[in-house]
Amino acid sequence: MRPGLQLKISQQLTMTPQLQQAIKLLQLSTLELRQEVIEQLYNNPLLEIDEDDGSSQEQNKEQNNQQDSAEQSPTEDSDVDFNTDDPGLHTTAADASELTVTEAEVDSDWENNVPMDLPVDANWDEVYNAPAPASSGGGEVNLEQVYQVTESLQDHLHWQLNLTPFSDRDREIAEAFVDAINDSGFISADLHGITAHILYDDPEDALEDDELIAVLKRLQQFDPSGIFARDIKECLLIQLNQLSPEIPFLQQAKRLSAEFLDDIASVELSRLGKKAGYSNDETHEAMTLIRTLNPRPGEALAANQAEYIVPDVYVEKIAGRWRVQLNDSNMPRLRINDTYSSLIKRSDNSDENQFLKTNLAEARWFLRSLESRNETLMRVSMTIIDLQQGFLDHGPVAMKPMVLSDIATKLDLHESTISRVTTTKYMATPQGIFELKYFFSSHVGTSGGGECSSTAVCAILKTMINAEQPAKPLSDNRLTSLLEEQGIQVARRTVAKYRESMGIPSSSQRKRFENAK
Repeated sequence: MRPGLQLKISQQLTMTPQLQQAIKLLQLSTLELRQEVIEQLYNNPLLEIDEDDGSSQEQNKEQNNQQDSAEQSPTEDSDVDFNTDDPGLHTTAADASELTVTEAEVDSDWENNVPMDLPVDANWDEVYNAPAPASSGGGEVNLEQVYQVTESLQDHLHWQLNLTPFSDRDREIAEAFVDAINDSGFISADLHGITAHILYDDPEDALEDDELIAVLKRLQQFDPSGIFARDIKECLLIQLNQLSPEIPFLQQAKRLSAEFLDDIASVELSRLGKKAGYSNDETHEAMTLIRTLNPRPGEALAANQAEYIVPDVYVEKIAGRWRVQLNDSNMPRLRINDTYSSLIKRSDNSDENQFLKTNLAEARWFLRSLESRNETLMRVSMTIIDLQQGFLDHGPVAMKPMVLSDIATKLDLHESTISRVTTTKYMATPQGIFELKYFFSSHVGTSGGGECSSTAVCAILKTMINAEQPAKPLSDNRLTSLLEEQGIQVARRTVAKYRESMGIPSSSQRKRFENAK
């Protein structure tokens, strides 16, 4: 074949910087979007925060009306007014003199009446009553400014360590053990590995097993009970040994924890009693005592800071109809800076003018991308609510099967766009706060030829399991039969998969034998 030239017309999508920015903003969460907005404010001088709202304008109008009425009203007193910092507050000269005298009397009274030496048991508030701090909320406390400082597990253990007499050598070992403890309160069984960094010049001073065990036993007496255990058996025995010997069935509980720990959760009480040589009553009471123990004592002081979800969309029912509203309370409102934009000249090609032109174009594109993101999020949320009204009224049991293509077809958008919108976006509903992806689920067939969502099947399974008898839990086969009676056709392995996804153990693990005598 001879080489030649041909003309061909084709269309292809080019990822311009503006399109890349719009896609990036579309998939950002609320916190990430706020960070992006703040970064754009710092980098682009043509952007500024729009602080003008209706409430501030009404407040300014009221202040202007009050000032106009005060200027127009005639005054009978010829004294000159003293304007303070508050434009609505005026004080006459006579009132000012009375105020000055009063303050002077208070100062002199304070100097004359306060004793030079306060008694040892006196309280400063009994002598001097400080004025209450002014609050702008009408006496209401701003809960967002109230912080609770909770010490961590290591801090709590170090505090007890400082109050316990140790030698320098033992204290160094104890500090290594405190630093090696995990959030559950357990410590590794390799004590030499924990103290490997403690070295001495003389080889005869090397750490021995007996002194490591001695320090560990002393630390195991710390609070909370069961701390510094090397396994679950030692944790339970530490807590049982710290109980009063007068507690009934204490010895039986110690023996069961030490010798039959693996059989406690999987063996029936009658079989466990025969294996341990106890009656059913003794086994039952000993098991009741063991269940009062804490298998993870360190979690009571774990420094886990609660993470709060800020919903992107609010849904509420008004006048019998569901309404969708975007949450823009935590997002600063932006606008173009008029001062800098007015400095741009069309025919000027200087570097300063080009800099302003470039930033103005970027600012406009950023505002358009924000508007497009909010519009797309609003459309997707309204479509989800339109299809899942049964969920809002009756909960997860009434969830309908829905996939990304259903929303994409209705809105004439691509499925990838719907996926970006629904990722890390949350909706506040009367049923709770859910991620938008929660409303999308696969479906299973019904006896009538219809479809039922997997979310609804999981909700039905959870209701059945919660209502079962602890001594006779429902097996996966029995759950499958009960679903078929309701017209839902699922396989047993599907039921097992849904059960495991909800974190529900099998029927053998859910079985309880408290009533067995």
